[in-house]
Amino acid sequence: MFDTTTPAVVFKLDPNVLHHGGLGVIRSLGRAGVPVYAVHEDSLAPAAHSRYVRGRWLWSPDPEDPEAIRFGLMRLAQRIGRTAVLIPTDDAAAIFLAEHGDPLRMWFQFAQPPHDLPRQVAGKYTMYQLCRRLGVPCAQARLVGAWDEALEFADQVGYPLVAKLAAPWQPTGGRVRSTTIVADEGGLAALYRDCGRAAVGGLMLQEFIPGGPGYDWFFHGYCDADSVCRPAFTGVKERSYPAHAGLTSLGRCAENESLLRSATTLLEKLSYTGIVDLDFRWDDRDQQYKLLDFNPRLGAQFRLFRDSAGLDVALASYLDLTGQPVPVGRPEVGRRFQVENYDPIAALRYWSSGELGLRSWAGSNRRVHERAWFARDDLLPFALMCTWMVCRAVARPWRRRRTRHPELAEPQYVPGRNYDGGRVGKG
Repeated sequence: MFDTTTPAVVFKLDPNVLHHGGLGVIRSLGRAGVPVYAVHEDSLAPAAHSRYVRGRWLWSPDPEDPEAIRFGLMRLAQRIGRTAVLIPTDDAAAIFLAEHGDPLRMWFQFAQPPHDLPRQVAGKYTMYQLCRRLGVPCAQARLVGAWDEALEFADQVGYPLVAKLAAPWQPTGGRVRSTTIVADEGGLAALYRDCGRAAVGGLMLQEFIPGGPGYDWFFHGYCDADSVCRPAFTGVKERSYPAHAGLTSLGRCAENESLLRSATTLLEKLSYTGIVDLDFRWDDRDQQYKLLDFNPRLGAQFRLFRDSAGLDVALASYLDLTGQPVPVGRPEVGRRFQVENYDPIAALRYWSSGELGLRSWAGSNRRVHERAWFARDDLLPFALMCTWMVCRAVARPWRRRRTRHPELAEPQYVPGRNYDGGRVGKG
């Protein structure tokens, strides 16, 4: 039991209508009794229709326009009418708060890492440079400035290799994924061509670390103002979408003390505060965990992790930012989390490559403790997610859905229940 009178706002700038991490925050805090407000880019966004949303705003600002974002958040604060906890769920939102969020502190409570740190660690090549400077094991990488440099790096590390957008929070028109495994020179040439101008100084090539079952790990935690990480969790990425190079579609909580110590030591060294999501891969060649990604915000699969005190990183953040003690618990080892709109697609890829059998797939589905979308007490987001997936599958051969709405440059309040359970009108 804790004080839940302070509202919370789920804040995102990425125009991804199927972002399940935000829904996880809404449910986690909402079930605890916290009034939750959320920013959405579409009126039919599944998370916007959770029963645990107290109020929602339609808003799709330009992530490169800090003044417009700050003005919009001030309008949201005025609508709520009291100080609220602000939880960023994507890189762009976390970077904005670190670099431009100070004037908002009279309306919102949020973590404040060093101002330049979120951009540095979220950038793929700047993170690599930071790792090299601090002696943190990581995969070899190179920022591409020309096609000849791409070929030179490929000759150096060999194929397959990994291609990443150096600044994945910046829009690219949807032509390339933030992470792609490149099998050969032809695939590299096609990717370089698709990137267009973004390929010059915006595309990073990284060596591919051979993996296998149990090689891909992640760390989730919440660091307080003293960079003390509590709670802290480690887990295994059992399947991802796209396979071996994307978001976690099936994960399992597992203890890994050496990885836990390495991650918390790094966060202390960086004076990091707030929620964090780190991705690692075990490298058999030198017997080390290599840091692949550093996400200075909540990871979409954070609901995989919960401790014996009932806390996840979102609840821990809420408690700490509202001045309440954070209970100490033990991780629920063995807990599994599935993203049900992507995991079947990922499983098909693993099956076609001979990495997954039908019996193993069926067994992994039976052992899931929580799913990203389906929840018996909150069914509408799951139904809307299914509708979006069907519409995308039907529309893909002919056209792409617009991902940004120019008419939503300023937030629009969507009617919902206020604190007293009544209705509030459009602002």
